[in-house]
Amino acid sequence: MPLVVWPAALAMWGPGDMSSKHAHHAMHLMLCRTGTLSIRVDSARKDTRAAGVLVGPDVPHALDARGTEVVLLFVEPESHDGLRLRASLTESVRLFDEAARDDLLASLPRAGPIPHADIGPWMESTLEALAGPSTTSAPRMHPRVRKLLRHLRADPAPEDTSLEALAEVAGLSSGRLMHAFTESTGVPLRPYLLWLRLQRAAGAIASGRTAGEAAHAAGFSDSAHLTRTFRRMFGTTPSFLQRRSQFVQAQARAPDAS
Repeated sequence: MPLVVWPAALAMWGPGDMSSKHAHHAMHLMLCRTGTLSIRVDSARKDTRAAGVLVGPDVPHALDARGTEVVLLFVEPESHDGLRLRASLTESVRLFDEAARDDLLASLPRAGPIPHADIGPWMESTLEALAGPSTTSAPRMHPRVRKLLRHLRADPAPEDTSLEALAEVAGLSSGRLMHAFTESTGVPLRPYLLWLRLQRAAGAIASGRTAGEAAHAAGFSDSAHLTRTFRRMFGTTPSFLQRRSQFVQAQARAPDAS
């Protein structure tokens, strides 16, 4: 399952699966490449079939997409992209018929492997199609935030990510760093750090490392902590990626911190 990670979004594609009722914090778009899926939200008495669905943050739901290939997009709801996407929702979920699904997947092949380079542009175009064009220009990267991003993305990952330690690295006060970071990246500092750790963990799993090794590499206390965080954010576990690790790739969203 090829995987592309932005600081505040994650996209995957691969075989559809079945999930019991669950909720996760990240917003969740699932599109069937062909056919339809079944969804039930907490307030509904029966399942509904659709070619795709966008689920708001923390909404209990169950999905059954067995027998079809799906494209998945998770978005951090506190990010700039997430706030735009949340504003586009008039209900807790949004269903897509086959015509709307076809429009959203028009830039991707309908069967077989999806070229890795196509996923990033698809994420951009999909967010614009769902949430409308952004009303703000691209943020200017504060030079101290750029310095901090290089520090955060260094290998190995920094052990101390307390606000005080990061403010010292950036050479800014704690309050100024939080403000400048959100302005520069479109994501508050703490959600950004969490998504970056999840990115590291996904990359480690993709390279064949165990959940415990991935947890350590990404700064989680242990594999149980990593599993709980995966489940809270994405409604799934690291083992979901482990079973597909030979197909997983990772990529950061441009512009980066270089």
